[in-house]
Amino acid sequence: MRKEVAEERSATSYLSVAITTMNADEMSTTGANNKASSSSNFDVYFSIAVVVIALVGIAGNALVLYALFASKQHNKLILVVNQNALDLFSSFALFVTYLLNLCNINHSGTLGYWLCVLISSENLIWGGELTVPLSN
Repeated sequence: MRKEVAEERSATSYLSVAITTMNADEMSTTGANNKASSSSNFDVYFSIAVVVIALVGIAGNALVLYALFASKQHNKLILVVNQNALDLFSSFALFVTYLLNLCNINHSGTLGYWLCVLISSENLIWGGELTVPLSN
């Protein structure tokens, strides 16, 4: 009889632990999903904002370069022309990188490898930024 009571107690305690553990797992899973979705929404909105800012940068730098060449001042203001050209490249690289990251491209095959190396890793942006001190 003692053996049966001990078996019942161990079975009961095991079930209560299993039920408690299951509820804790369910709660942590749903909490993780809410955090992931809000983080994902923030990432999408941030990427859209970066794309818009990059477009404004492209338009502004292209307009300044056009004005310098149209007024034939590009020979006198070489530093301004170089800086605007580098800013134009950086804005374009930023635009392409974040726009392609928004598209969620599959990185498989040779093309996927090069997209991953240049675009997704942001090497295109940093390559332009690191050449600025070398060119000036």
